[in-house]
Amino acid sequence: MSTAPADPIAARRHRLTVEDFHHLGEAGLFAPEARLELIGGQIVDMTLVGSAHASRVMRLADLLTTQLHAKAVVAVQSPVRLDDRSERQPDLAVLRYREDFHAAAHPGPADILLLVEVADTTTHFDREVKIPLYARHGIPEVWLLDLETGAMEVYREPQAGAYREVGTQRSGALSPRAFPGLAVDLDRLIG
Repeated sequence: MSTAPADPIAARRHRLTVEDFHHLGEAGLFAPEARLELIGGQIVDMTLVGSAHASRVMRLADLLTTQLHAKAVVAVQSPVRLDDRSERQPDLAVLRYREDFHAAAHPGPADILLLVEVADTTTHFDREVKIPLYARHGIPEVWLLDLETGAMEVYREPQAGAYREVGTQRSGALSPRAFPGLAVDLDRLIG
């Protein structure tokens, strides 16, 4: 007696590697304007960026770049390779400083000090997919700016695929653990 898989489609899926993903892009199989990323071997469409979202990303990038000049690399919507099957484009990544700005390869988990996601319509996906993905890969700190509620969710201390320290802040100053002297004015950022 043979047993059929519970999900016959799952039995036929083929997960891509980051290398496969890049080869497909180089072969021109994706439209030039396509906004795609690879999560767990699956190609995922990224949502369009609205003006409120873009504004917050630009504000935060300006603030972080100014305060972290020559201390860290601030990457805006640039690839980070989490493993062989996941390459994301977080809204902001604060990376270990390298004079070559990570020219040899996309930064990986060991290079990442802080990731920031800004969410207006994707909050559920960010909380349920992206944050756990970052925790599984040991990203030390993630901020999720929820534009709907006007709150910054802070995730720290990844352990066993989850963050042990989770908090929410709506106003005042927020400092990343890697740079305790840096102050992000949430009233100015969110307001």
